[in-house]
Amino acid sequence: MTQFYENETRQERVILVAVYEKGGFQEEESLRELEELTKTAGAVCVGTLTQNLETANPVTYLGKGKLEELKTMLVAYDATGIVCDTELTPVQMKNLSQILDTKIMDRTMIILDIFAARANTREGKIQVELAQLKYNATMLVGLRPSLSRLGGGIGTRGPGEKKLEMDRRLIREQISRLKQDLEQVKQHRATQRKQRNESSSPVVCIVGYTNAGKSTLLNHLTKADVLEEDKLFATLDPTTRSLKMPNGQTIMLTDTVGFISKLPHHLIQAFRSTLEEAKYSDLILHVVDASNKEMDRQMFAVYETLRQLEIGDKPIVTVFNKIDRLEELPVLKDLRADATVLVSAKQEMGFESLLDTIGRVLRSQQVYVEKVIPYKDTALLANIRKYGQLLSEEYREDGIHIQAYIRRQEDI
Repeated sequence: MTQFYENETRQERVILVAVYEKGGFQEEESLRELEELTKTAGAVCVGTLTQNLETANPVTYLGKGKLEELKTMLVAYDATGIVCDTELTPVQMKNLSQILDTKIMDRTMIILDIFAARANTREGKIQVELAQLKYNATMLVGLRPSLSRLGGGIGTRGPGEKKLEMDRRLIREQISRLKQDLEQVKQHRATQRKQRNESSSPVVCIVGYTNAGKSTLLNHLTKADVLEEDKLFATLDPTTRSLKMPNGQTIMLTDTVGFISKLPHHLIQAFRSTLEEAKYSDLILHVVDASNKEMDRQMFAVYETLRQLEIGDKPIVTVFNKIDRLEELPVLKDLRADATVLVSAKQEMGFESLLDTIGRVLRSQQVYVEKVIPYKDTALLANIRKYGQLLSEEYREDGIHIQAYIRRQEDI
């Protein structure tokens, strides 16, 4: 018990603050999610304060009375800062810092901080730093007095406090350099994507709300070794693994970064090259946590992000995951999907149905052919078995008579 309190004192102690605007969508759940994000970032939530307003105060975010209440809470809970459940404007950030005399953070800062801690690849680190710099370029006036009160902690990972010492010109130069670096990485990714397309292996992209079980699904299907944690944004960097289907066909499965409500615009822009893996896929696997009572809201957030990425023409198989956590199976539907399937990735339940559904939806995109292959071109048979579906083969004097499904006519 003593050790627990010693650890807690080393953490940032924050109060969560939210304005429930008229017509707001599931604000209470958004605040609970903010608490999870804050814990993931390494802080402890010691209290919450909410206010119902037509719209947030453009100058101070909260009303005058609530600001006084928040001052009292900061002292009573020995808090080191506050976290607002929206992206503050520079004016709000600056004024709150002056009025409350404490560290001010918002939802965007927390998410960026988590991304900075979780990015491992060069591409991921570049994308996170670019997003942080763009955010700090707009928030520079408000951030200076706020973060100068604390030597480290949330908001100082990645490029960290170095950013706060730059003027806008230096930040613009750094952004320009990072964009050039990211363009090189993007070209490399495009080359990899072209090679995958030329291999004729169908590409299946896994998307979903953060912590829905995407990495667990990839691991258990392909025996990959992607980090699995019951945390938001446990993995950031995309992972591609091959999977041999029951019919002998090989497909490529790509895991992507998890989506979340109010995903910062800077992150969507910075991670566009990564998220666009879905844009160039043959099929999207939309993984949903069926045990989460906010499942419908999370599905909406995923589809909204896909819309922002202009991905709307791909066939979608919605995978309702974590059914092992449900005492009774409700009627699970996704009217936007081409097919749905119920699984438990962790228990490997429903995998046979999942693979059958993937194969069926992919086959609907393929071309049916009946062809005679000369004996000198028998290598084509191996390609058909690997990248398509060979239905029948008959060896005759004039060659091998086949019936098969292939991705495109030129594959044979």
